[in-house]
Amino acid sequence: MRIETTKTTACIKKILFYSVLAAFISVMTGCMSDDPYGDINNGSNGGNNGGGMFGGNGNSTTTGELATFDIMIDKTSAEPTTSASEYVPDEEDVLSASDFTTEVNIDLSNPIAKTENGVEVTVSGGHVTVNHGSTKKVCYVVSGTTDNGSFTVLGDKKYAVKLNGVNITNPDSAALNLLSGKRAFIILADGTSNTLADGSGGSHKGALYCKGKLLFNGSGQLSVSGNTNNGIHSADYIVFNKGNNIYVKSTANHGIKANDGVFINGGILNVEVSASAAKGINSESHIFVNGGRTTVLTTGNGTYDSDELEAKGAAGIKADSTFVINGGELRLKSTGSGGKGINADMEAFFKGGSVYVITSGGQYQSNNDTSSPKGIKTDGNITISGGRIWVRTSGNKGEGIETKGTMNITGGEVASYAYDDAINSKGDMTISGGYIYAHGQNNDGLDANGNCYIQGGTVYAICSGSPEVAIDANSEQQKKLYVTGGTLIAVGGLESGSQLTQACYQSSSWSPGTWYALSIDSSTFSFQTPTGGGSGLVVSGASQPVLTSGVSVSGGTSYFGGMGNEGGTVSGGTSVSLSSYSGGGGGNMQGGGGRW
Repeated sequence: MRIETTKTTACIKKILFYSVLAAFISVMTGCMSDDPYGDINNGSNGGNNGGGMFGGNGNSTTTGELATFDIMIDKTSAEPTTSASEYVPDEEDVLSASDFTTEVNIDLSNPIAKTENGVEVTVSGGHVTVNHGSTKKVCYVVSGTTDNGSFTVLGDKKYAVKLNGVNITNPDSAALNLLSGKRAFIILADGTSNTLADGSGGSHKGALYCKGKLLFNGSGQLSVSGNTNNGIHSADYIVFNKGNNIYVKSTANHGIKANDGVFINGGILNVEVSASAAKGINSESHIFVNGGRTTVLTTGNGTYDSDELEAKGAAGIKADSTFVINGGELRLKSTGSGGKGINADMEAFFKGGSVYVITSGGQYQSNNDTSSPKGIKTDGNITISGGRIWVRTSGNKGEGIETKGTMNITGGEVASYAYDDAINSKGDMTISGGYIYAHGQNNDGLDANGNCYIQGGTVYAICSGSPEVAIDANSEQQKKLYVTGGTLIAVGGLESGSQLTQACYQSSSWSPGTWYALSIDSSTFSFQTPTGGGSGLVVSGASQPVLTSGVSVSGGTSYFGGMGNEGGTVSGGTSVSLSSYSGGGGGNMQGGGGRW
């Protein structure tokens, strides 16, 4: 399966923006996408108390779409059918709230100097500069082709630039240089194809540079190539809207860069970057995703930042503040060393939509510092309340989902298949709803460096084998795993000293690559075991479960790329004997499974 895939001023703006953010997060409602596809650098801090008779050494592997899905650039125009309400930082950012009735036509194939409707047009070779001064309602309609030119806008009022089949290459600087500090509405004329490219010289900030707010509208196509710095750069914020079809490529720095936020309300957005530690979409403030399909590929390796004295890796999305997804689709792939899918310096909220992440590079090391690959990484808390998240990391030290704060999962589908820990929190981890699959190929499934609370939802966790455990808490610091509710399946056992208010049960062994049915009262959740993993199988539910091995399952709802099924019709199989389990590694378990 393939998923076609001035600093002070800026800081003041960010601080003011938090009031908007707080109100936005409290009222936005995400919609789960009906998608047809299905560092805590040392990994585990608490797993060494597990083990006992659990498992052998070696890694644990899985099957299904989670192990095989791919991500690639997809320029087709069909957007996801579900999205959340659009969000703009200011009501003036909506195109329909403005009336750009004064059109000035610019043909870059044959530019002509003129003064028209209060606009001064000057020409120097293929380079055209327009200045509308205090004239309002101006829309520049730009067409034609130049291989050695540019289009520059000056003025004191907001304006629009309609790209109407224009192709601009500027070997020396920006192709589209919007130097007015006012709002710039970029309108991609329906049915047109437009290209912007710079050369490899100069010191400009982007092939498309905007000093003010940059607002994309229309359903035409736009391709931007950045060869000196970023592809698209706004010194303020950027808004993408439904209908946009934009491709951005940068070989020198970031694909899309904004100082004060990126807001994706819809459209088709494809980004490719290849520079070391480059980001596909980079915001010095927030990033909100409410709709559309955004695909980002990064191929650059890690690098050492001699100014900040730290190792850095590439990232599909990098938010210096908060990341929020309410709807739409994100498809992120990073293949270089130290690469990440999503990297947020503050909190992240997953409320709806679909997120697919692949990282394949290993850990980057330089000057006694490292950048470890992560599918999703935040310095603040992570809250997951809806939507779908699939993460796969395969490079050395690659963790799936990591927060240096707390992890709180209340809903949605989360599936993480990682080289290291699948889901990791430096603080407490709480799961009270949703469907969670956490498979640590060489470490723990769920790893909380604080307390871990399983209160609800369906949790399927797998570890690699002794001394790791499927679900880990930091018992070295007197933290515990608390199981008080939910449906639980743990291949490789639970952390020592766990407090199991809801009774847990164990099977002395399990068979690899086999379908099991776990029935609790009138509900059945079926799951396929991995081809390897920690010995012993622990299960728990609201009442004593019934476990059946070797079943066939049809119908129902598939989860985790085919590794789980809710409500399917179960046939055949053999009853599995279960005994009481008190936690703590091997307990009284016998034998093994998975890794022989």
